[in-house]
Amino acid sequence: MIHPVQNAVPGRPLTNGVSVMSSVLLSNSVRSSLYSLQQTNDLLSTTQNRLATGKKVNSANDNPSVFFAASALSARASDLGNVFDNIVSASKILSSTNESLSSIRNLVESAQSSARAALASVGTTAKRTGTVSGLTGASSFAVVAARTITVNDGVTTATITSAGTVTTQQILDGVNNTANLRVKASLTADGKIQLEATTTNSIVLGGTATAPELSQFGLSAGTTAAGTLNTTRSTLATQFDSVRSQIDQLARDATFNGVNLLNGGSLTVAFSENSTSSLSVAGVTNTAAGLGIAASANTFQTDKDINDALTNLTNSLNTLRTQANIFASNSDIISTRQDFTKGLIAALNAASDSLVAADTNEEGANLLALQTRQQLSSTALSLASQADQSILRLFR
Repeated sequence: MIHPVQNAVPGRPLTNGVSVMSSVLLSNSVRSSLYSLQQTNDLLSTTQNRLATGKKVNSANDNPSVFFAASALSARASDLGNVFDNIVSASKILSSTNESLSSIRNLVESAQSSARAALASVGTTAKRTGTVSGLTGASSFAVVAARTITVNDGVTTATITSAGTVTTQQILDGVNNTANLRVKASLTADGKIQLEATTTNSIVLGGTATAPELSQFGLSAGTTAAGTLNTTRSTLATQFDSVRSQIDQLARDATFNGVNLLNGGSLTVAFSENSTSSLSVAGVTNTAAGLGIAASANTFQTDKDINDALTNLTNSLNTLRTQANIFASNSDIISTRQDFTKGLIAALNAASDSLVAADTNEEGANLLALQTRQQLSSTALSLASQADQSILRLFR
């Protein structure tokens, strides 16, 4: 029943300071209907929120234990997401490095082609080849102590002094290690001593060693007249040096995301959010000097200089292949960890979702039922109000 309010004027406060609206008393039926409608609206709001977010637990107020458990899983997934981004970046760095390494290998092979072409062009400077084959650096023959074998280019002389025996290597080193001597000594493929002028100079072989002593090495005293420069070899030597310069430039330019593994850089990849597992990738220095590729010597006028260059190029190619295998192995490890981390992130997110995700079918059915209930509550409230109004009409 509605109880009248004494001394109440609509829109004004009561004499005791309490507003009219706060003093209105509702009938039990109206109050019950209103409370039921409020409950239905609250449930309806919760259901709509679940459908909107797709989650049945949206805050700690909904279910503290589930909320914090799901939050922990999501937080780790987020941390691993940052780790995953770094792993992807590292994978791209390794991929770029392998491509750059392949390009350097192509340049080395190009330099190799130039050196081989130079060797195929017959040298035209003075050349003197021994008559005894099958020699090695260790081949040793008796030469009376203190006797000498000399090699002169018209200005500078190399002197090999016997200590009772002389080895082939002593002759080679004596010639090749004499500063400013424009003659190179080497062994041919069939093991003969070969002396070559590096430019347009003569070769004079002499010393105090006797003819029989020299003949043991297939040598004889005498002068080989000066020859001419081979312009084809000179041109190919210039081309060789140009390619060598490109190797340096490529190694310096092989930077990806601030990391250059081909010019002394290094890379460390973390595989866990707390960095307890990681991989360190050591860089290399693949400049021409780093690979042991020297500039062309004496414009490739001697077979020795060309063969030395070819040996260096072969060694550098072997080094590059080894490096490629190492980088490829590291790339495989990173790729495996990338797939693992991606799967782990998906598993963590799935576990988090399973704890808080709402059943949309169930929540959809709840929404329909609550809407129906809301309509019923509104109708009940209207009917209760009409009942109170019926009592009021009795006093008219």
